Amino acid sequence: MTNEKLPTLPERLKQLDTSGDGLSSTEATQRLKKTGPNALPEKKRSKLAMLLSYLWGPMPWMIEAAILLCAIVGDWVDFAIILGLLVGNTVIAYVEESSAGDAVAALKAKLALEALVMRDGQWQKLPARALVPGDRVRIAIGAVIPADMAVLTDDPLQVDQAALTGESLAVKRGKGDLLYSGSVLKQGRAEGLVTATGANTFFGKTAKLVGEAESNDHLQEAVVKLSDYLIVINMVLVSSILVVRIHLGDNILQVVKYCLVLTVASIPLATPTVLAVTMAIGAQALAKKGALVTKLSAIDELASVDMLCSDKTGTLTLNQLSLGAPFTLPGIGADELLLGAALASEQQEGDAIDQTVLKGLKDPASLKDFKREHYTPFDPVGKRTEVQVSDRSGQQIRYSKGAPQAILALIKDQSAIAQPVQAQIEALAGRGFRALGVAKAVGEGPWQMLGILSLSDPPRPDSKATLAAAGQLGVPVKMVTGDQVLIAREMCHELGLPDNVLDAGIFRQTPASQMGALAQQIEQADGFAQVFPEDKFHIVETLQSHNYVVAMTGDGVNDAPALKEANCGIAVSGATDAARAAADIVLLTPGLSVIIDAIRLSRKIFLRMDSYCFYRVVETVRILIFTTLAILWFGNYPVTVIMLVILALINDGSMVTIAYDNTLTPSKPLHWDMPRLLIMSSVIGLVGVVETMLLYDFVANRLAMPLNQVQTLIYLQLAIGGMLTIYCTRVRGPFWSIKPAAKMLWATGASVALSTLMGTYGWLMSPVGWSWAAASWGYAFLWFLIFDAVKLALYRLMDPERSVLLGRTRRFFSRPLAAQL
Repeated sequence: MTNEKLPTLPERLKQLDTSGDGLSSTEATQRLKKTGPNALPEKKRSKLAMLLSYLWGPMPWMIEAAILLCAIVGDWVDFAIILGLLVGNTVIAYVEESSAGDAVAALKAKLALEALVMRDGQWQKLPARALVPGDRVRIAIGAVIPADMAVLTDDPLQVDQAALTGESLAVKRGKGDLLYSGSVLKQGRAEGLVTATGANTFFGKTAKLVGEAESNDHLQEAVVKLSDYLIVINMVLVSSILVVRIHLGDNILQVVKYCLVLTVASIPLATPTVLAVTMAIGAQALAKKGALVTKLSAIDELASVDMLCSDKTGTLTLNQLSLGAPFTLPGIGADELLLGAALASEQQEGDAIDQTVLKGLKDPASLKDFKREHYTPFDPVGKRTEVQVSDRSGQQIRYSKGAPQAILALIKDQSAIAQPVQAQIEALAGRGFRALGVAKAVGEGPWQMLGILSLSDPPRPDSKATLAAAGQLGVPVKMVTGDQVLIAREMCHELGLPDNVLDAGIFRQTPASQMGALAQQIEQADGFAQVFPEDKFHIVETLQSHNYVVAMTGDGVNDAPALKEANCGIAVSGATDAARAAADIVLLTPGLSVIIDAIRLSRKIFLRMDSYCFYRVVETVRILIFTTLAILWFGNYPVTVIMLVILALINDGSMVTIAYDNTLTPSKPLHWDMPRLLIMSSVIGLVGVVETMLLYDFVANRLAMPLNQVQTLIYLQLAIGGMLTIYCTRVRGPFWSIKPAAKMLWATGASVALSTLMGTYGWLMSPVGWSWAAASWGYAFLWFLIFDAVKLALYRLMDPERSVLLGRTRRFFSRPLAAQL
């Protein structure tokens, strides 16, 4: 991409009818009416389209086909009931998903970009969507360019346009050049003239949205495997019913209608809705803890994280710097050293280091003796700032401050200072102090090192306990810092971490033939020092290659690749727009403790989803195999079409409340173990088949009960037993281990109460009376106890650790758990 044949800066000013000094609020309002908000048209479904979508797809088509077949054969009672249930299920799914989507949208709105805009002669922070052509905007390193803009200032810039053009390297830009909306400023600081907004930007015209294409995550893979398994079982068994019953002379339309509804009742139609609602409720709970989720699947990934790479500054430390005793070279005074550092600092929007240096000045008014000509802000590669000023006599002076090694590299003749400077750096590092070098050059003369400032950044009061908590959760923490190895080791000692700190400089020195050994060092290291932003990506990639699920924290523009590569990228409090855009979770409060809270909550959410999937397979296996055996063995349909539809509606409707269920916090990371889940749930489902077959044989063959009453009893057994099943599958210990949530108790209680009344009084089925209804309850509860015993035996066999049972258990009717979403 080039800027050839583009208008010059004066031409742009003329086209936009502005001087470039900013707009008034009145002008901006008028222009906003013409251009519209600075936002791309959202590909957002209307509420009506969302509602109708539940009537379109393979599963709705089967229900609709069954309704059509009812009309063809004149079965108007079934027609009305199935149609009514289809509409009811559609409304329930719409309400749940709509409310979940609205909640997530509200959370994401908190992450909306803002821009620093010159309005009415003053710099104001406004939402990026309020920008209009002609606005003057200031952008800093790490900012996502909010609109197409022409550069107005002279500083050289480095811009990352990879999301727009695929260019892997940052491109250089200068005064008059165009910066494209959606690109990221990687180096420098500038002010620009907005030339286009919204759909009129290059970003909007090409429609290349950042992160639009997302790869499948572990949750998607798990749901696909579960669905495939159930669909295969369904296809085999339903095909058997079709072939045999049609061969025996049954009405083809009736058999097809029955098989369609059986498929709908057995396939987990509501799985996406239940999981989406569960994660959306979890996202709201995480937001209350100060962690905004930008992608719902990140909750599932966070539950699986078994390695956390954490920034030091501002995350493990307070980021509240204080100055120590300065080290000056011969002939330099402490005040001169501090003045030089202050001049080389950003005086209005500076970071913590700049603010600390400025506060250390004894006489802040001394800065007024110098006129700032040009300022080059800090960048992660050069690791220093530079300013050009003129004093009252007009003499030109340059000052630079930054990493001592970067400042020392400016000095041509280091023979006299290298040894004492290096000794001071090591002495400060050994005490946990950060060193800040300062240099001065008069005119175009050589650089002269003035000395070293020492900065201390104490650990956060809760960091040590937080790291210990992470270890107890099975998530070791690797500290990542740009500081020296000695500083990192000292911080490890203060935080109670092992001090096996690896110097990241080795990444750039290791030959390709020794990369395997380096990978082993990375895995064994407890921390990394002198890390460049690109090193973070290498650390994440290496750990992932060793089968770790990695979470990485970051805040800078160059952290974005590592945040995107990590299984769970976490933008810490105060992160740049670029880091926030690349992250899966954005922290609103400083420190690491909120991440630990998020891990605990995500594991609870994971268990709820795992419990639902477990339950869903058990019930599908039970209903499908029993129905098939009854039809092929006994020659009768054990439940009616209406009963199957009611089962599907009531079961899936009440299961949404599992999103609120109580659970303990597992002590280890959780992963989707689909072979274990499918085997265990299938075995318990087969136990359910035995349960139901014994009941059917007893009432149909031994008692010779009429078929219509047999069907009612089988419906009651499937409805009551199905609701009891969730209380077996929801915990990995005995069913009484953890008290269920009140919402879940009410929902499932209402479900079985309704089914009991329907069977007792004969609503949409033949009545069996209270005696048989009570017998159904007793029979279902007896087998529920058997289910639980089988489950415990399977866990002992396939999952000996049973990681959910932490120490003592809680009784079923004990007080509610304190930690509850």
